[in-house]
Amino acid sequence: MTTSRHKTPKPVKLETWLAQAGARWDGQTGAVSMPVYHSSTFRHPGLGQSTGFDYSRSANPTRSVLEETLALAENGPGTRAFAFASGLAAIDAVLRLFHPGDRILVTEDLYGGTFRLFEKLFRPYGITATYVDTASVTAVRQAFKAGDAKAVFLEVPSNPLLNVADIRAIAKLARRHGALTLVDNTFLTFCRQRPLELGADLVVYSATKYLGGHDDVVGGAVITHRPELAERIAFLQNAAGAIPGPQDAWLLLRGLKTLPLRLAKQEANAQALAEWLTRQAAVSRVSYPGLPDHPGHAILKQQASGFGAMIAFEVKEAARIPAILAGVKVFLFAESLGGVESLITFPAVQTHADVALEIRDRLGINDRLLRLSVGIEDVDDLRRDLERVLA
Repeated sequence: MTTSRHKTPKPVKLETWLAQAGARWDGQTGAVSMPVYHSSTFRHPGLGQSTGFDYSRSANPTRSVLEETLALAENGPGTRAFAFASGLAAIDAVLRLFHPGDRILVTEDLYGGTFRLFEKLFRPYGITATYVDTASVTAVRQAFKAGDAKAVFLEVPSNPLLNVADIRAIAKLARRHGALTLVDNTFLTFCRQRPLELGADLVVYSATKYLGGHDDVVGGAVITHRPELAERIAFLQNAAGAIPGPQDAWLLLRGLKTLPLRLAKQEANAQALAEWLTRQAAVSRVSYPGLPDHPGHAILKQQASGFGAMIAFEVKEAARIPAILAGVKVFLFAESLGGVESLITFPAVQTHADVALEIRDRLGINDRLLRLSVGIEDVDDLRRDLERVLA
């Protein structure tokens, strides 16, 4: 059987590109759905000849189409994407670009798993993180002046507090100091925010979340438009082998086909719920970038085309948290985010348990904070579910 590369006409709109991802790859059979190549190795046509696929750790047809789709969706021709077994595996590969003695400026209120990676895996090897309020360009500028930093790592918006960094301004600062700008774009995806076009050097994703979108696969991705970084990430991907299998790559590819539709519905639901939460007597604070009084609203409006579907809010009484988590019927009490199902999470004991208590308290990841990942359900059902447990 002969195959041909994915040949969807370019340029096309993002929705068209994603909907038809992989549909034209198999030129022999005309398969509309990209086949799952469950093969660890590939036969050579002859000595010194290759089909382009030799061993699945290095390249697999299903994974290659996923990577091509991500690259073109993120930034177009010249961009390269690399799929990994998880979002943390993707970040691990990025941090391997650095050397002992290197310092990286990092969003201070970031995902607990990323914090654990910096502190428990890389700090012992001499790669140190300096945690900064990256919602403040002034704070980032001062951090650069305080010493030689090789990169700045941004979560935009941050997890779980949804603070917003000015990617364009910080990328300019980083370039001035000879540093890289690395952006975790998991919450907004390339459907809403394009960090490479704002000056970032490299983008990472937990593809488990919105890219997959159905809570049925774990994956990650690294995307860059800089050839020298792409070559180094390609080497690390192959050398360490933290890759997704072909079935997982196929599930991610399938998830991408509906990403624009899912995200639009999730975002509309989140906006309505955030506005409603601001009027509830039991709630003391709501953080959602789509609210006009959110500190990052204006910046995100400039650098993104939407505000995402994540909400953080505090209740007035910590004692109510157990009853809220036990009482929801439509929301699911679970970790993760970005799927079609709406989830409620208690960050202090779930996603951020590895962050020291004094740091959590200083940042506001306290025992009254809840995080919502809003899904595609009927918004009135979601509102009534919260109304009942907050009443």
